[in-house]
Amino acid sequence: MSRLTILRPGLMMTVQDPGRAGLLSFGVSGSGPIDAEAMEMANALVGNAPGTAALEFAHFGGTLRFDEDRVIAVAGALREIRIDGVAVPCWTGIRIRAGQELSLGGLLGGVWAYLAVSGGLEVPKVLGSAATHLRSGLGGLDGRALVAGDSLPLGPASDVGPGRSLRQIWRSRVGPIRAVPGPQEDRFDPEMQRAFWRGDWRVSARRDRMAMVLEGPQIAARGGHDIVSDGTVAGSVQMPGSGQPIVLLSDRQTTGGYPKIATITSVDLVRLAQTPDGHPVRLRPVPREVAEDLLIANRAAFRAALEDVRGG
Repeated sequence: MSRLTILRPGLMMTVQDPGRAGLLSFGVSGSGPIDAEAMEMANALVGNAPGTAALEFAHFGGTLRFDEDRVIAVAGALREIRIDGVAVPCWTGIRIRAGQELSLGGLLGGVWAYLAVSGGLEVPKVLGSAATHLRSGLGGLDGRALVAGDSLPLGPASDVGPGRSLRQIWRSRVGPIRAVPGPQEDRFDPEMQRAFWRGDWRVSARRDRMAMVLEGPQIAARGGHDIVSDGTVAGSVQMPGSGQPIVLLSDRQTTGGYPKIATITSVDLVRLAQTPDGHPVRLRPVPREVAEDLLIANRAAFRAALEDVRGG
C-alpha cells in the first residue's frame, strides 16, 4: 500500500474529514476541519470525492515524503509550497513523484491549511469518521497530532491528473465579523452589550482546535458567569469570568456553562478562525435571518467555485 511519511510535522497536524454527525446528544464532539471549504476545495483539486480524509495543520506545515507518484494540492492560508526545493503554487493540483519531499512552509495572512492527496488518507474510522479529536483521542492516527516518523496509508489514486486550479474566490476576506446576538445576551446589561459590540478586539495567541480567545474590554455578566450548562454550536461566544470572549470551534465541548453573548455567523466563523494572532477584529450584530441569507449566498458561490475546478 502506498504511504506518505511525516519527516517534520506541522503544528497541530492531524487527519481530518467532515467529522462526526448526529452524536452531540451523546457528548461526542463533531470535530472535523476548522476550514471545511478549504479542505473540500483541496480534495476537488486532486479529484477526490467530497469527504475524503486530508491533513490539517496550523501556522506551518513541515516536510513529508511520498513513496508513490501522487497528485497533491494545498488549500487554506498557505501561499507557497516546495517539492525538492522547487516552489510550486497552492490551490493547484501538482504531481509529486515517489521519493520527493514536499515542504509546507509558514502560513501568511492566516492560520489553517490543508493538504489533500489523490486517493485520500486511509486511516480507520471511529464512530463513522476519520477526523481527529485531540482532547478525547478519537480518530486519525491514534487520536493524536502527527509526529516525525508517522506513516499514513493512501487510498487508490484517482485518474485525475495535475493541472486543476482555483479560479474563483467565493467568500469575502474583509469587513467586520458578523454575529447573531444571544442566546443569553439578556445576561449582560445594555452597557456591557454595547462594550462587546463596539469593543476593539484582538485575536489572542490562546487558540487551538477547540476554541480561540479574543482580547479587549472586560465584559461582565449580570449575576455571574455561570449558567446551567446547555448546548453549544460552532461560533458560540462564551463569556467566562475573565470577561474575555471564547469563540468555540470544531473540537468544542458539546455543552457549556458560561453565558453566550453571541453566535458568530457561519459565513464569518472561518474568516475569524483564519485571523492571525494579534490582529484586530471588529464585531457587528445581524439578525438571524440575515445570517441565514449570507450562508445561502456563500454556499451557492462555493458550489460554483467547486464546479469550475472540477470542470477545468
